[in-house]
Amino acid sequence: SSISSEVKQLAQKAKENSLKPEDYEGGTFTVSNLGGPFGIKQFCAIINPPQSGILAVGSAEKRVIPSSGPEQFQFASFMSVTLSCDHRVIDGAIGAEWLKAFKGYIEN
Repeated sequence: SSISSEVKQLAQKAKENSLKPEDYEGGTFTVSNLGGPFGIKQFCAIINPPQSGILAVGSAEKRVIPSSGPEQFQFASFMSVTLSCDHRVIDGAIGAEWLKAFKGYIEN
């Protein structure tokens, strides 16, 4: 309940543009979601020093996927995410492995 309360306070500060660096100090990783609330399809987020990475989450959209027959199709939801890493802390190959695991969890 205390985490929920703090998150709500920080979200309110963000909406009011009164979020200060000391409000998010001490973190190691950020998730930035502009997809859900703002409908942004894809973006690249900038790392908040001294954090090691940030995941930019875009909006989900339905797309048509061809199926087995010529007149058959299915719908699926697709979402773009972009991972930015501080390469002094996280090697790009390690970041790619993390993103691959994240993709697997989201898809399943």
